Amino acid sequence: MKKTLLLIFVFICLIAGKSKAQFETVKDSVVQLFGIVMTADSLRGIEAVSVTIRGSNRGTITNNQGVFSIVVLKGDIIDFTHVQYKPKTVTIPKNLVGNQHSIVQLMIEDTVYLPATIIRPRPTAEQFARDFVNSKVPDDDIEVARQNNTAAKRRALMQSTPGDGGEATSIQMRNVANQATYQGQVPPMNIFSPAAWSEFIQSWKRGDFKKKQ
Repeated sequence: MKKTLLLIFVFICLIAGKSKAQFETVKDSVVQLFGIVMTADSLRGIEAVSVTIRGSNRGTITNNQGVFSIVVLKGDIIDFTHVQYKPKTVTIPKNLVGNQHSIVQLMIEDTVYLPATIIRPRPTAEQFARDFVNSKVPDDDIEVARQNNTAAKRRALMQSTPGDGGEATSIQMRNVANQATYQGQVPPMNIFSPAAWSEFIQSWKRGDFKKKQ
């Protein structure tokens, strides 16, 4: 029994020693990287430079003075990128002594050349006038509103737009009132109403009963 307990104790000590050694190894490989990113010509701090660790989703950006700080591991590759400057790469030495490393990264402005654009006038004044007259000008808000307020447009909107809650309630209340008014008798038929015939004739003239395409 004592021998078994001794073996368990030795096993636990070995595991604890190995875990401590691994922890010390990982702790020694962690580096606090900090520094400043500046322009190579005027030594001015560059704002919003992306400082990312290659192969990972970790990174940071420089502040308004070009200063940054990030936790990395020894051997990591650090990429400095900015839309106006050429990218730079820094490798953290694996044999770095200590857990802090500072750098001053200089970046060179990147010049982008766009293809040349040649603007030529129209050959003749007549051709310019023809193209100007035939150019399609999009409708402004006032013209769109005017088109939406035509009688045909409003009739189409009235037929296709569903009623809201207030309209549905009003229709239901009118139906209930009509049923209560003609309770116990036959309600009158609109076929004998002159107003109904007038509305029918006006609808027929407008083409409301034509088959929709």
